[in-house]
Amino acid sequence: MKTLHRPFPSLFSALMAGLVLSLGTLAACGGGDDPLPQEPTPVSLTLKKLGGYETGTLAAAEISAYDELSRRLFVVNGALGTVDVLDLSKPEAPAKLGTITVSDIGGAVNSVATHDGLVALAVEANPKTSPGKVAFYDARTLTRLAVVPVGALPDMLVFTPDGKQVLTANEGEPNSYGAADSVDPEGSVSIVTVNRSGAGVSPTVATADFRAFNSQADALRTAGVRIYGPGATVAQDLEPEYITVSADGKIAWVTLQENNAIATVDIAAAKVTAIHPLGLKDHNVAGAGLDPSDEDGGTNTNSGTPTIKIGPWPVRGMYMPDAIASYQVGGKQYLLTANEGDARTDWPGFNEEVRVRAHCDKGLDPAVFPGATGTAADPLLFDSNLGRLRITANPNGGDSGKNAAGQCTRLWAYGARSFTIWEAGANGLTRVFDSGDDIEKRTQALGTVANFNAGHDNNTLDSRSPNKGPEPEAITVATFGKKTYAFIGLERIGGVMVYDVTDPARASFTTYLNTRSGVTGDRGPEGLSFVPASRSPNGKPLLIVANEISGSTAVMQIDLGY
Repeated sequence: MKTLHRPFPSLFSALMAGLVLSLGTLAACGGGDDPLPQEPTPVSLTLKKLGGYETGTLAAAEISAYDELSRRLFVVNGALGTVDVLDLSKPEAPAKLGTITVSDIGGAVNSVATHDGLVALAVEANPKTSPGKVAFYDARTLTRLAVVPVGALPDMLVFTPDGKQVLTANEGEPNSYGAADSVDPEGSVSIVTVNRSGAGVSPTVATADFRAFNSQADALRTAGVRIYGPGATVAQDLEPEYITVSADGKIAWVTLQENNAIATVDIAAAKVTAIHPLGLKDHNVAGAGLDPSDEDGGTNTNSGTPTIKIGPWPVRGMYMPDAIASYQVGGKQYLLTANEGDARTDWPGFNEEVRVRAHCDKGLDPAVFPGATGTAADPLLFDSNLGRLRITANPNGGDSGKNAAGQCTRLWAYGARSFTIWEAGANGLTRVFDSGDDIEKRTQALGTVANFNAGHDNNTLDSRSPNKGPEPEAITVATFGKKTYAFIGLERIGGVMVYDVTDPARASFTTYLNTRSGVTGDRGPEGLSFVPASRSPNGKPLLIVANEISGSTAVMQIDLGY
């Protein structure tokens, strides 16, 4: 966060006092021009819930964006496919002012972004396989200013830092596979140049597609990019999910969640320049384990009871990030990913998700899993061990993860139950930090707030252990003085974890706030948005949490200690 704009009263007084002292010192020493005051560096950070807005409707709060000029918060209402417009001038008591509807131009709003009084919406078509749209609105009057076509199923959009362009991640999901009416659109990234003039906009669109990679399918698979949709080209199979943009507005990085990869986009050229496979996380090493079962309260049994048992297992995790954020340290570029994981199970004709015991009915390959018997009686296959864990039956392309005898050679689980920091360098992406099993371990201490690995629609102990655990989904980053923090929203167990990522290779846990209470309260955080103190209505940095399952928008205040 750079507080070079005029701060609000409390912070402004402190900064002015420091500035006066600096001017007096310079005058006494015969100094020249005074430099701008530097933001102080905190020694501590805590979160507290300041206020919230309750819709009382399932899936009614997904993504939010704050506009400082109007002091309004725009929240995607997934239940209605609209946008709720909230007055945030009193962040402790947000109040609904109106609604933006898009039924005349599309099927539903998927995402929202703002910049200096301008609101941009990502609108999917009806049907979703047709080209979507980006619609622009005036934040104060809610007047629609322009609508432009983009790729199929725009799932997320973001302004470049200067506000001159909007990028959309066009997911291009199919409606089904193998049916007579199956349609599988190509994934793409649209670059919309806003062209603001006074109160109006005249946007133009360029599209970065993946067609140049269609001839590289085998090479991409060999490198580790998952290309596996039945009958799909590379461009059809790649499904952009989330975007982060470099500080200079020149480069974008786009998560390809189902493909376990990240794409790099040259914004000016509207061109995808690289696709980076993310590799696999080894859950069989100390500090990177997981709890893989909701029946692990017994020994080698298929009728165990729920308990907490986090440890190393011979499983590889596909990072498969949803949200992504970026920051710079020492001239180097870093990306942060929330490693949610996502299986292709939501449409007819293809389902890759399967439990270990069902998939490995011929046992485990003893050459890969030491101690395995190569039969269905392998100890690891009991439900109290790995039998309940959900994995992919399609690791990559036509690969089933089995040998010629039908024994499993690969156990690949969805997500990594963590967040990861990657260095984006000339030679691609290099992992410099992963939170390992820290997130899952820390959620053990929630007590009466929620049971360990409960779902966002239940409070059942261990219910999510066989399937992605706490499921980190949302992530954003903020800098205060010389410190940078990452905020990670946990979709299933709920709440926001904060890590100090000032030193990317030595990130450390800071705090965790979960505002659910069993099956009530804020549940299912889908999107996070940071409001720096210099733009905040109360002069304090805020974190807005859109909770999909509870349909509530939580306003959290970031309190800094000095």
